[in-house]
Amino acid sequence: MSPHTLPPRTGASLWIWRLTWLAWAGLLLQQVLDAWLTGVPWIIWLGKLLPLLIFLPGMLRDRLRSFIWLCFVSLLYFIALVERVFAVPTGVLGWSGLLAVCLLFSAGMLYVRWRARELRQSDPATESA
Repeated sequence: MSPHTLPPRTGASLWIWRLTWLAWAGLLLQQVLDAWLTGVPWIIWLGKLLPLLIFLPGMLRDRLRSFIWLCFVSLLYFIALVERVFAVPTGVLGWSGLLAVCLLFSAGMLYVRWRARELRQSDPATESA
């Protein structure tokens, strides 16, 4: 197997990979809606969206390190969204973002674990050891 060819996702890793992407898209959409509805300047748009978009190339290439760092960065969104939910408890946008970020963190970590196990099992170098 060449270093650029990864085995296909199967079983649990395929399901959790889809869930990770769904949560990422949900959080991105929530951040876009929040910035648009509050009418913030472009620099705030950049601050809200760039941390999510910077990991996109690595996620598309299935680099587990990108998923790991995305999970770490999602904790910053978690802090901001918890603060928002406490400030405006009836705000649906804050609650939806909090749900998306919790799902993103959990699914992302599970994906890294299960995908790493798949990659180890498919690597002939580790099978001979």
